[in-house]
Amino acid sequence: MINPRDRNNPAGDFLLPVILKVPPDKKALSGKAQVTWLRQYARQAVALSARQSGLPVPGFEKDARGAPIAISGIYWSLTHKPGYVAGVAAEGPVGIDLEAIRPVRPALFYKVTDETERQLDEASDALFFRFWTAKEAVLKAVGAGLAGLSNCKIIAILDEKNLHVSCGGILWRVEHQYYDNHLISMVKMDKEIKWTLPGQNLGTLQGRPLC
Repeated sequence: MINPRDRNNPAGDFLLPVILKVPPDKKALSGKAQVTWLRQYARQAVALSARQSGLPVPGFEKDARGAPIAISGIYWSLTHKPGYVAGVAAEGPVGIDLEAIRPVRPALFYKVTDETERQLDEASDALFFRFWTAKEAVLKAVGAGLAGLSNCKIIAILDEKNLHVSCGGILWRVEHQYYDNHLISMVKMDKEIKWTLPGQNLGTLQGRPLC
């Protein structure tokens, strides 16, 4: 495997999140069994991201609030839904979140946005999930939970795949990826993102016991 840390390797300029599709038999799980399996599968996505990035696989330690702990400068973030999981490892604070795009009540859109944010674009289900997942990704990057949601504001929509979020006095750039009616958002830090979608570029790594 190419080591992205090699100064001659252009992959070092990228963050390498991995998105995995949940197998049909696992989608049939429910309750605690489903959540436990999805969490482990999302950790495999983080491990694959680490391997592709030339980084050690994180130990997946968490603090008392449940926020991921960076060890030896290796940060990680994961997210999971019944159909897909995603994970990323990086050498700096990082956050990733995904949601299936689906109808939402206008009252919910108003609950998670303020007047300034609503003036940025016409309200829609897709816009709601852009805002929601972007804020979630930033909250993960800063190690905060949903209690910090009111401190995160969408400042600007740059284009259909990028926007700016202000949180804790810091301006964060978030990039979106759309796949199979799902929206994945991730903090960009100072690097570009090279997404690995289901079935892409995993070679013999997928399916190995990485974590």
